[in-house]
Amino acid sequence: MNTAKLESGRGSQIRERPHSSKWWVLAVLSLAQLIVVLDSTIVNIALPRAQEALGFSSADRQWVVSAYALSFGGLLLLGGRISDRWGQKRTLVIGLIGFASASFVGGAASSLAMLVAARAAQGVFGAVLAPAALSLLTIVFREPADRTRAFGVFGSVSGAGAAVGLLLGGALTEYWSWAWCLWVNVPLAAIAVVGAVILVPKTTGSSHVVLDIPGAVAVVAGTVLLVLGFTQAETSGWAAGSTIALLASGIVSLGVFILIQRRGTHPLLPLRVVMNRYRGGSLLGVSLSAIGMFSVFLFLTFYLQDTKGFTPLVTGLAFLPMILGITVMSIAVAPPLLRRFGPRVPIAAGSLLGGAGLLWLSSLSPESSYATTVLPALVVLGIGMGLIFGAGFNSATAGVHLEDAGVASALANAGQQIFGALGAASLSTIALQASTSAGNLGRAAAAVAGYDRAFLVAAMVFFVATIATAVLIPKNAPVDPNATSDSPAVPVHF
Repeated sequence: MNTAKLESGRGSQIRERPHSSKWWVLAVLSLAQLIVVLDSTIVNIALPRAQEALGFSSADRQWVVSAYALSFGGLLLLGGRISDRWGQKRTLVIGLIGFASASFVGGAASSLAMLVAARAAQGVFGAVLAPAALSLLTIVFREPADRTRAFGVFGSVSGAGAAVGLLLGGALTEYWSWAWCLWVNVPLAAIAVVGAVILVPKTTGSSHVVLDIPGAVAVVAGTVLLVLGFTQAETSGWAAGSTIALLASGIVSLGVFILIQRRGTHPLLPLRVVMNRYRGGSLLGVSLSAIGMFSVFLFLTFYLQDTKGFTPLVTGLAFLPMILGITVMSIAVAPPLLRRFGPRVPIAAGSLLGGAGLLWLSSLSPESSYATTVLPALVVLGIGMGLIFGAGFNSATAGVHLEDAGVASALANAGQQIFGALGAASLSTIALQASTSAGNLGRAAAAVAGYDRAFLVAAMVFFVATIATAVLIPKNAPVDPNATSDSPAVPVHF
């Protein structure tokens, strides 16, 4: 039986493991990723029922979503460095146990404050386990052909998992309780922990990795301040002093973060990870796509339930075509395109299709038919997102040294969560302002006018991503995934 041993004098080491078992490792890591991704959307479906049960306002319900996205996205880089220091397997198990515990508390919440705190705790532990899972994938699958297949599966889980969350959340909310949208993580995490202990190869951390606490504080502060600024604009307007102060403080904090990374001896985010055009362009495509994804999951869910009267379960089923599109494209189509053209073609094409799907949704009205308007748009979106995720996660982590595997993996997830949180906050403000302006049309029509405006802006973001990734990512094949980040760019056959 073939064995593989990967090691680095500076980075993490992975002990020998039978070659045939690595596909079981992929199953465990994909389940861990699914748990994290599910919780970015599964609670969306349950929000109306949770709001009714706990008695909080519509203005406060976004915090149930944002608390998770902010703590998750803001701490992912630190979580990646923790996995590099402690070892990826140990970090994965700790993250899974903590995530399950926070989920149990959230399901038992008796107030909005308790629910938001539990969601924030989920994000903290998610920020620990997600980069550990992705970096283990990077370490275990080093052979180009296997790596492409593994990342195709992992990308489909990352892309479709959020939509699966809507489907599963609808079923749990309708037939059991909104609390089960959180409690479902407990048995899933238990299975993942057992699988990780038995199947995942043991890794040892690197004593050379030093945790950059000032950098972590700066990036978290910057992200939170920006989201608070966008939220403040919803009630006070963009020109209000409080809005400007929050947004300016957020920008300054992120500027401080970049300065720390440039001058620090042990940066949280080594700039060498993102300065490579293949990785940087891929990260940009994955990150900007999250704005569109979050807008679809948030506003289309409200449209289907509040405007069209769909039940939670039917709303979840309505997203099934998008799930299928993401899965098929990530596994069957994106990998061969990546091998032939590199990441530029699938990511740019996926962004273009994503923008087209959102542009289609921007024409919704209270009378729109699911079959003729929503369904075609979701199919197009699913195809586009499948191309982005199937190629983006692979290329965003290609060519990094083993000691940077955790932070590179974290960055791919962090981009999704941070941009998604910022997008949700800003698009919510844009939607509310558009709804207020259209108030004379009636409540339902005004609400849909807000959704349409949000979809239109998100479509423009996708079109910007199309141009940016087409320009930034070189035409030739990307760097060798087996090379170190300090190696020169060489041709690779994914």
